[in-house]
Amino acid sequence: MDLLSLARAVKDRAQEPFTGLATMARTVADPRLPLLLTLNRTLFTPSYRASFLAAAAGSGVLRCMATRPCDLESLAEHLGTGREERQRLRAWLDIGVRLGELDRREGCYRLRSRTAKALAQVGNDAVAATLEELLRFHVPALRDAPRMLQGGGRFGLCDQDGLVVARSSLVVRGFVEAAVRKALPRTAPVRLLEVGCGSGAYVRYAAELNPRLTALAVDVQAEVAEQAAKNMAQWGLADRVETRHGDLRTLDLQPQFDIVTMHNNIYYFPQDERAEVLARARSLLAPGGTLLLTSSCRGSGTLGLEVLNLWFEYARFGGPLPREDELLGQLGEAGFDDVRATRVLPGQAFRAFTGSNSATGPTGALPARSATTTVERATS
Repeated sequence: MDLLSLARAVKDRAQEPFTGLATMARTVADPRLPLLLTLNRTLFTPSYRASFLAAAAGSGVLRCMATRPCDLESLAEHLGTGREERQRLRAWLDIGVRLGELDRREGCYRLRSRTAKALAQVGNDAVAATLEELLRFHVPALRDAPRMLQGGGRFGLCDQDGLVVARSSLVVRGFVEAAVRKALPRTAPVRLLEVGCGSGAYVRYAAELNPRLTALAVDVQAEVAEQAAKNMAQWGLADRVETRHGDLRTLDLQPQFDIVTMHNNIYYFPQDERAEVLARARSLLAPGGTLLLTSSCRGSGTLGLEVLNLWFEYARFGGPLPREDELLGQLGEAGFDDVRATRVLPGQAFRAFTGSNSATGPTGALPARSATTTVERATS
């Protein structure tokens, strides 16, 4: 190397730090960077965390680590992952470590964050399912609404996972059980029909309250009804509870039931058909029988319910969540007497509606008169 070349090399090497500093200065001065950093902190990372936790809870990975650390082989076995896929499983788990939800020590993964530990508990399964429902169903309603308006698209029942919804609906379990306790006779023989039984948890609760109760539990989604039947067998109730895949509107049944229950599902029916659906429910009640319907209602200002309502606005089935006065009117139109709406908990949007089948006209016919309606403000 001649002296001139050496001098040039030294000069270039000496300028490298200054060139790096200049590049850094230009990058920091980019007006988009502060926005990007803010979004990363307030939106991107929380979204990643929520998505990871929902998947880890829904797949049972959190539950596996609830009692002890698990190595990759154990988690792969739980998920039914082939050996050739285990590197991809490791990559996913390592993202959980990076997000701070998991920890990895001595080749084993364990729960790290308080949120992950809480969602792993059996008693919090409904909350974990609610997180999964939010990400899988609510987020698409917000994300896809403009595109669906342009293309005329609609959500269908197949866009929901009935098993996830059956689990997440138990987040209001305390409200529903309070309503069941108030409406259900405790000692006399009772024949119950539950429409939209989900996991069957509320039929189980009613059976525990009244040991002389027998029931028919139906659900419009076959996989949900199948899981409910398995649950009944596991709970030792198969001899008292028949579980069936079916739709209330087409059930071939006699008016034999003392009580019909509908929990968190009236908005699965179109708004202009609800009076007819409720009349169909009344037609299956024996004289003097009772309808118990529980539902979240519009008008509370709760953001989660507003997004749920948005999903049904964009669905090709069902309709918006009911308003309290609207549903009271539909119950009266369906022929129910002594119609009542009870606030199970003051300040909450959840309501328990009851009505009796005391009319003497043709069962199930829509009467010309209006039934008396009452709104109860006291807690149960």
